[in-house]
Amino acid sequence: MENTALLVIDMINTYDHKDADLLLPSAQTVVPVVADLLEHAREGSVPVIYVNDNFGQWRSHHGELLDQALSGPHSDLVKPLKPDSDSLFVVKARHSVFFETPLEYLLRQQDIDRLVLTGQVTEQCVLYSALDAHIRHFDVVVPRDAVAHIHEDLADAALRMMERNMGAHVCTSKDLWR
Repeated sequence: MENTALLVIDMINTYDHKDADLLLPSAQTVVPVVADLLEHAREGSVPVIYVNDNFGQWRSHHGELLDQALSGPHSDLVKPLKPDSDSLFVVKARHSVFFETPLEYLLRQQDIDRLVLTGQVTEQCVLYSALDAHIRHFDVVVPRDAVAHIHEDLADAALRMMERNMGAHVCTSKDLWR
């Protein structure tokens, strides 16, 4: 997994937002998968980068976002995914992990050219991030069981678009580290 980074998108979350009730069932199935991927990445010295929405709180930083999520009613979805001391953290304001963030600069500085996208929401932030990664000439991998959705049909369509239109490698988490 040389030159690869594992991105965890928007998983530090209070789930206190529109569509959260529709997202929660999928998030609950994804959390253990992402936790396993985090463990494998850390064991293999693969850089882990959390890219998380700031939820419109412009004074927030990653510690504050984490504290809020851990003190919320869905902390069980956040605890297994907590960043460790080696994890990097980028705060974003919009859907794409690249929009108005220093992520591309960070990746280039570390000679990363392959991104494993995990997190939520498949048909929104993951899709837009995959497109932005593709146009920046990063190889994109999306483990289908490591991304949560609001609408399953749209998520399936988004995964097909990532694979067909963006050249993303869509696989299962079990096939990722082989």
